Amino acid sequence: MSCATFARLTALLDEKQARYRVVEHSKAGKSQDVATIRGTQLGQGAKALVCHVKGNAIKQYVLAVLPADQQADLAILANSIGGTRASLASPVEVTTLTDCVFGAIPPFSFHPDLLLVADPLLFQRYDELAFNAGMLERSVILNAHDYQRIARPQLIKFIRLT
Repeated sequence: MSCATFARLTALLDEKQARYRVVEHSKAGKSQDVATIRGTQLGQGAKALVCHVKGNAIKQYVLAVLPADQQADLAILANSIGGTRASLASPVEVTTLTDCVFGAIPPFSFHPDLLLVADPLLFQRYDELAFNAGMLERSVILNAHDYQRIARPQLIKFIRLT
């Protein structure tokens, strides 16, 4: 797990005077379980997916952030970036691009090759976002406006419609 990612993230949040708190907790395998442990709603979770968009001469890694109670439509994501298809990155690619394992990826990109995008729904329902911060047993609960101000994700609607 990445203590370095956690330290880099909290240093950034402190520097930018973000309103946040750190929650230490046991590891949880599912988003609903970690939300319960944190004392947050499932939809407050900022799920960060590392994707690889290809096609139309595009080869772009994307950190796609959406509420944890939603699913991503990777075809919409690919088209929004200019590609024709998208897939989840491999565990090796995830580790290389984020210094984290699946489930512990914060919704911030610290790698120059990793484009940060977020679905606008992430900012419409809750005042705070919750996410694992480089480690499966440590979370950050962050003011949603501060997240948007500091991370500056490109806003793209890519939630799967049911």
